[in-house]
Amino acid sequence: MTIKTVLTSEDFSLILSQYDLGIYSHSEPIEQGTVQSNYIIQTNLNKIVFRYYENRSTEAVSFESELIDYLIKHQYPCPAQIKNNHGTYIGTYHDKPFIIFEFVEGQSIEFPNEAHWIQLIKMAAELQNLTLDFQSEFTKYRWNYDPALCRDLANKQAREIKNKDAYDKLKWLENELLTLNLPTSIPKGICHCDFHYSNMLFRDDELVAVLDFDDANYTFLQFDLVGLVEYQAWPNDQDNLNYLKAHEVLQEYMKHRPLLHIEQTHLYDVYKLSILLDCVWYFNRGNYSDFREKRKIEALNCLGRNKFHSKLFKD
Repeated sequence: MTIKTVLTSEDFSLILSQYDLGIYSHSEPIEQGTVQSNYIIQTNLNKIVFRYYENRSTEAVSFESELIDYLIKHQYPCPAQIKNNHGTYIGTYHDKPFIIFEFVEGQSIEFPNEAHWIQLIKMAAELQNLTLDFQSEFTKYRWNYDPALCRDLANKQAREIKNKDAYDKLKWLENELLTLNLPTSIPKGICHCDFHYSNMLFRDDELVAVLDFDDANYTFLQFDLVGLVEYQAWPNDQDNLNYLKAHEVLQEYMKHRPLLHIEQTHLYDVYKLSILLDCVWYFNRGNYSDFREKRKIEALNCLGRNKFHSKLFKD
């Protein structure tokens, strides 16, 4: 269980007094998720989902709320938010924001089959297509993935750890960021940034809901794509990318959102950026002389941009 804040029946009854959702009956924590606290609440009328943001400002949550509202209006499959008696989606309890969502019947798939993956890839491409026109005044309150953010977060990690290994990692990461070629003309938009099957609900093998937009932000549109390639084609026990599987993911994605030439050319750089961000999230994992993200970057460096492009975009 990953609940950070334990809420009681009295807490939930007080929260629900702001909604027309019936009388609180009982609740249970949702095990999935590692950052925010999520509960399923049962009232005398229906079942709902309560999401309590442990480490997000109201402005950052407002970005997520506006995005979800936009997606719902465009018939994208994700749980709808429920307004309170004041007509707003975001509430505050004990100085932390929360949102109540409609409950969607479905199951997370632990071992997805090919049909599940095809639906997952399609939903990622459709998300990028839909959000090209999405704008929010709260975008600046998210961690919008780019080299500058990666550098800043890595510096923060190193300063907190304060040892030679951490500073060696930081120096390596900063040098690798300097090698990235990411022209400003590469299209940007909203990516989910955790497009994993654990964040999808299926019913009778049909994808019925995309969950958890907690990491969604304004970044390079290929970001969800490289995440899908990563999950499918570079397992933790392999030293190199499976280029055949990566090619298959790309071809499936491009059925729904063809990549521009500039996106194809610089997919190599976006992929490396995603690995360097993983280094930030797992900064304490391994030591400078040998850690997973360093091995992956070295493998891509040995291959080079041109060969990477040739292997992934071969006919």
